[in-house]
Amino acid sequence: MRRPWIVVITVALALALGAAVVTVTAGAAVTASAVEDEGADCPVPALPDAGALPTNAKLPDPFKRLDGTRIATRSDWRCRREEVKKLAEKFVYGEKPAKPQSVTGTVSSTGVTVNVTHNGRSSSFSARVELPGGSGPFPAVVVLGGFGADTAAIKAAGAAVISYDPYAVGKEGTPRTNKQGAFYSIYGATSSTGLLMAWAWGVSRIIDVVAQSDGRILKADAMGVTGCSRFGKGAFVIGAFDQRIALTMPIESGSAGAPIFRGIPGEGAQSLSSAYGEQPWLGDAFGTFTGSPNRLPVDTHEMVAMVAPRGLFIMDNPHIANLGPRSASVAALGGAEVYKALGAGANITYWSDVQDGNHCANRAEWRVPLQQHIAKYLLRTGNEPGTIRIAAKALGRLSDWSDWQTPVLGDTQSPTPSRSVSASASVSPSASPSASASPPAGQGCSAALTVQNVWDGGFVASVRVTAGAAAITGWTVRLSVPNGTITSLWNGRRNGTTVSNETYNGSLGAGASTEFGFQGTGSATGLATTGCTAP
Repeated sequence: MRRPWIVVITVALALALGAAVVTVTAGAAVTASAVEDEGADCPVPALPDAGALPTNAKLPDPFKRLDGTRIATRSDWRCRREEVKKLAEKFVYGEKPAKPQSVTGTVSSTGVTVNVTHNGRSSSFSARVELPGGSGPFPAVVVLGGFGADTAAIKAAGAAVISYDPYAVGKEGTPRTNKQGAFYSIYGATSSTGLLMAWAWGVSRIIDVVAQSDGRILKADAMGVTGCSRFGKGAFVIGAFDQRIALTMPIESGSAGAPIFRGIPGEGAQSLSSAYGEQPWLGDAFGTFTGSPNRLPVDTHEMVAMVAPRGLFIMDNPHIANLGPRSASVAALGGAEVYKALGAGANITYWSDVQDGNHCANRAEWRVPLQQHIAKYLLRTGNEPGTIRIAAKALGRLSDWSDWQTPVLGDTQSPTPSRSVSASASVSPSASPSASASPPAGQGCSAALTVQNVWDGGFVASVRVTAGAAAITGWTVRLSVPNGTITSLWNGRRNGTTVSNETYNGSLGAGASTEFGFQGTGSATGLATTGCTAP
């Protein structure tokens, strides 16, 4: 089943006009899918053997199919995502089996029970339910493990909490040859599937039961998932592998979670061999990559992309290097490129700009955005845009890891959304995205700036560079940043407020585009491009 693409793109600009805020909004937030895997019917070419994988120090191109071609439309992503899913199952997590032959259970105001039968084997488990005030049916957030998640804020926002014990489905402390729990009772103690994917299978079965219920208590089409530390790893994988989950919120997930595998060895994070050996979180096949992650045909930026265009709120801790926060920020920035290409750039948030360095603390900085995300994706009453807030001490550069360009994906099934502006104050032209429809004669390129996110004291913007009627082999964009300071930039080389291309994104065919982005401190007021030139 294919869902209609309904996109929200929100840009909030704090103007130097008292407390006035201008919001540019298009459409409405995407909803979760009605099925666990939309691409299950997609033909996937034969996957490579582990021994034949080439070494690539850069992140794999999420837009490149297994046959070497690149996707061209938004609708192409459905089957490209399925390829990523199969690669991740084979080389990283182990297979997530489809829905078993029989899934039954009950939903009450205090709990969910799950009974599974498949190929003559049976297992069962349960989860506790806490309802918020008011009358149902309620959206719900599955909370893994019982710590690190702000359950009070979740319930105060109007969502139920489903307290899920992952160990009932995949138990820690077992050898890989004798895995235990409800998943392994069905698929065998020697299954090569790791605990994270087993935990994901368990949440999918909870959603099956909720979907089969009478719908008076919980809403199956408004489900979220969260957890911290090892349970943040689980939440990350759960959201990536079940498209019925509307909102995924991993917290401080560390190695085997959000951080790119390729970045972990150089960051001082928990090593891949340690993460693989501590518990059987990852699939058995990952064991051959612990010392050579550059051979992996996938990386976690593509797990981020698998969540797209659904809501994603990654919470991270920049104060603990062992968690790999720099590598996690790279994963978020890489996956955000897929979000943007799908027209859903406002649906991803990465937030590591926090003061409290304690692991899995309930942080005040996250409380408001947490409730805004619940309102937007589960209650469907909000439209707050996502934000990228990376702590300076743990800032990764996507340009260090990427040698691919983000394509402009067309889709005849997704008409361009209309844009409306509402505000209590007039807006200066420099506050709006700046662009020129075509470059002046001899200029060779044009540049269009969009402010992606704004917060008190900072902002993130992107600039799309487009070649004119002839191909170009390099470009230079001049920026005007009158009320702020650029602190980091990706997919370009900066000299003050002048940005030139990287070696991998300077050559553009006639009419083709590429994009760079930057983060800054201060105000976004007056941000603009003042010219684009090409040799």
